[in-house]
Amino acid sequence: IEIVEIGKQLLITRGALTTFSIANDVAKYFAIIPAMFAVAYPSLDRLNVMGLASPESAILSAVIFNALIIVALVPLALKGVRYRPAGADRMLRRNLGIYGLGGIVAPFIGIKIIDLLLSLLPGIG
Repeated sequence: IEIVEIGKQLLITRGALTTFSIANDVAKYFAIIPAMFAVAYPSLDRLNVMGLASPESAILSAVIFNALIIVALVPLALKGVRYRPAGADRMLRRNLGIYGLGGIVAPFIGIKIIDLLLSLLPGIG
């Protein structure tokens, strides 16, 4: 029985990390894509929904955030998501709420904060 629970915990952890990673990447594209094309296509500046300071700081903020989030997820990957006996629907809803929604919201907040800090540095903002 304990082996089955450990197997379920491994699967849940892998799914949670994958969900967070995909949601995180989607959110980061809102910082990177407008920044990449802002110089060539100024009309795409409307896609800068995060209001980032410059294309350079947007890309640098996304790279720094990515490095920080990888370090932050290592303990979760090593420890694993706690397994609680519950229905599959309930666990899926809970994990999508935590890791899916968290994976979308965290980059918006993190990249914006990093961008604000980078914009204070001369030559970047």
